[in-house]
Amino acid sequence: MTRSLTLSSVVLFGLAYMTPIIVLGTFGILAQQTGGVVPTAYLVALIAMLFTAYSYGQMAKAFPTAGSAYTYTRKSIHAKLGFLVGWAVLLDYLFLPMVIWLIGAAYLNSAFPSIPMWAWIIAFIVITTVINVVGLKLAKSVNNLMMLVQLLVLAAFVVLCIHYVLGDPTKSLLNLTPFFNSDMNMPMVMSGAAIACYSFLGFDAVSTLTEETKDPRRTIPRAILLVTIFGGVVFVGVSYFVQLAHPGAEFIAADNAAFEIAKNIGGDIFASIFLIGLIIGQFASGLSAQASASRLLFAMGRDAVLPKSLFGKLNARYQTPVNNLVVCGVLALLALTMNITTSTSFINFGAFLAFAFVNLSVVFHYYLPKKQRSLRDVVMYLVFPLIGMLADLYLLISLDVRAITLGVIWLAAGTGYLAYITGLFQREPPELDFVEAEQ
Repeated sequence: MTRSLTLSSVVLFGLAYMTPIIVLGTFGILAQQTGGVVPTAYLVALIAMLFTAYSYGQMAKAFPTAGSAYTYTRKSIHAKLGFLVGWAVLLDYLFLPMVIWLIGAAYLNSAFPSIPMWAWIIAFIVITTVINVVGLKLAKSVNNLMMLVQLLVLAAFVVLCIHYVLGDPTKSLLNLTPFFNSDMNMPMVMSGAAIACYSFLGFDAVSTLTEETKDPRRTIPRAILLVTIFGGVVFVGVSYFVQLAHPGAEFIAADNAAFEIAKNIGGDIFASIFLIGLIIGQFASGLSAQASASRLLFAMGRDAVLPKSLFGKLNARYQTPVNNLVVCGVLALLALTMNITTSTSFINFGAFLAFAFVNLSVVFHYYLPKKQRSLRDVVMYLVFPLIGMLADLYLLISLDVRAITLGVIWLAAGTGYLAYITGLFQREPPELDFVEAEQ
């Protein structure tokens, strides 16, 4: 592949993948989960993600290929463990579109209550699947415009929050209440931080661009950290002003709380503009997420990691992995039986597991084999990665109990499948060729 991407283009990719407006989409859920200290949850999540982002950067230097957590674990620790980490990452890819469409449907239902949520969910699934089958190039061409629209809406939301606070003599822009209050409960904050990490998903996706980036050993680590920092600043900053405008955690409906806040700070017209911006952001994100998931499934099918007859084929007419797009759409129907809290936690189960092993990979690749014990080596290749791993594992166990249960079931299914394709663990699992997959 041609190495044409610069630091700025890679950072923009990571920020676009994050979908910054999601900070508003999940605000109500986080406010209720934390007891009204959403910025604190994002701050805790940012600190944890920074340690993990550091480890991603170190591993991107060692293995400048597109395989990310799967490759890092496979090459540094063990091939079979790498497969299970890849299986956990697959959880994110397969079910991320479901969460995106569920959030969009919740907000549309709040604006048009006469139309049930299931109708919006199915509409998202059908329209996005059709576009990805026949019109992906068109979708890519308007994606930048969609990104601009959501950033403008996000900026307008913050400005109106500031105006709303300044118009109330009892409120102040300099207030620590959004960060902590007398009713603050740390277990609740940690549970909220575990959900808040959903907003950060995307910083790790930067590592998949390694083979298309100029000077990747230097550029990718910097881009990963910059995306994490920029995203964290946006999430903490925006949630701070929104929490100032709407203290506490009381909403008519937490799943679409930002729509209610938009009405309070800007009236019905701005609420409509906000809704349009959010849906555009969710739609664009859903298109990319489903396309990415189908692409990964195709690569796994082509390399016989998954059954080739189903997953390793392209449609003769459209030259797209239609089977895989349909699989993603069918799996997204689970949104009909799930809420946003459980579904985002379910996604994060796979992410936290992958993050933990990326941190551990740094120890196995840099610290253990080289046996260098200088203070710098101990800090960079042992202390920082272990802090990141422990933070990820703590956030994992802070997730919704139902999500943890579903995640364990998913992991057990992956272990069973691994036993099947390796003859009860007697052979090495097939290796996914990400170089070919990215072409």
